[in-house]
Amino acid sequence: PPGDTAGCTFCHTSSEERCSTCHQRHQFDPKVARRSEQCKTCHWGKDHRDWEAYDIGLHGVVYQVNKWDPKQFDWTKKLADADYVGPTCQYCHMRGGHHNIQRFSTVYTSMGMSMADRGAPIWKEKRDRWASVCDDCHSPRFAKENLQALDEACKDAGLKYRETFKVAEDLIKDGVADPMPKDLCPDWSGQHVWSLKIGAYHDGPEYGGKSGESGEFRMSNCSDIERLCFESVGYFQTYIMKGMAHGSWNDATYSDGSFGMDRWLVNVKQDASQARRLAAIEKKVGISWVPESFWKTGEWLDQLTGPYIVKNHPGKTIFDLCPDPGWLDTHHAPA
Repeated sequence: PPGDTAGCTFCHTSSEERCSTCHQRHQFDPKVARRSEQCKTCHWGKDHRDWEAYDIGLHGVVYQVNKWDPKQFDWTKKLADADYVGPTCQYCHMRGGHHNIQRFSTVYTSMGMSMADRGAPIWKEKRDRWASVCDDCHSPRFAKENLQALDEACKDAGLKYRETFKVAEDLIKDGVADPMPKDLCPDWSGQHVWSLKIGAYHDGPEYGGKSGESGEFRMSNCSDIERLCFESVGYFQTYIMKGMAHGSWNDATYSDGSFGMDRWLVNVKQDASQARRLAAIEKKVGISWVPESFWKTGEWLDQLTGPYIVKNHPGKTIFDLCPDPGWLDTHHAPA
C-alpha cells in the first residue's frame, strides 16, 4: 500500500542511481557530493545502518569534529588528491572518484544478512582491495587485523542466526506455530510459504508451497516468533556487520548488535516453549486449534500485493508475472 511503501520508493525508485541524488539538483557542486552527510538521506535506519555506524564510529567522530576546518577537510580537492584528516564515506567507498560503490566492499552478503565463508579464495581480490584503502592511513597489518575481527564477529552472529531459526523451523515442522503459512494472508509474492523459507535455507512441503519455491521475509502479519527471527537477522545482525566495518564497536555490541541477537534468541526460545506447552494442554483436553480469521483477511490485508495476485491471477506468483524478475528472483544468490 502507498502509505507503507512511500519511504521505500522515494529512495529505491525516484532517487536511486541518479546523479542529482548525491550532487543535488540545481547545485551540482562536487564540494557538496564529497561530504559524508550526502549519503545520510538513504543510508541510515534499522535495516541499513550505515550512517549511524559511521557517525558514532572512530572515523565519523574525527569527521564531525574537524569537518568545518578547511585545513583538515579541503572539499575543493578531488577525492584522488584529498588529504583528509579522516575518511569520509566517499573517500573509502568511491576511492579516487570511482562511482562503483560495490568495488570497494569485501563480500556481498545482503548487508550482512547472508552467511558466507568470508575468507574463501573467491573473495581474496575484493578483500585485498578493501584493505588497500585502509593502507592510505594505516599499516597493512592493522587493516587485515580489523578485517579478521569483522569476519569473526559475523561468524559469531551466524551461530545465533542458525540457532534462532532452528527453534522457529521446528515449530513449523511440528505444526505448532500459530498461524501456519497456509492460514495466513498470502505473502507479497502471492504464495503461502513460510516467511523464513528463503531459497536454499529450507526446502520441502512441510514448510508450505512446493519443492523449490522460495518464501520472503515478513515483517508484519506473522507470528511473533517469525518477526523476532526477521529482526534478529534483518536488524541486529546487520548492526554487527556495519558496526565492525565502520569502526563502531558500540554498534556491533551494546547498541542492539550482538546483545540484540542474544535477547531475541532468548525470546524466541521462551515463546516456543510456551507454544509447545499450550499445544500439549490443548491436545490433552481435546481442543481443536483453528487459526483466527484475522490472519487471513482484513481491511488492510486486502490491499496487499499477495491477495491481489491470488484473486486476479490464480496459480501465479509475482515471479511468474514479472518477465524479468531480476533482484526479485530469490531462487539464486546474487552474483
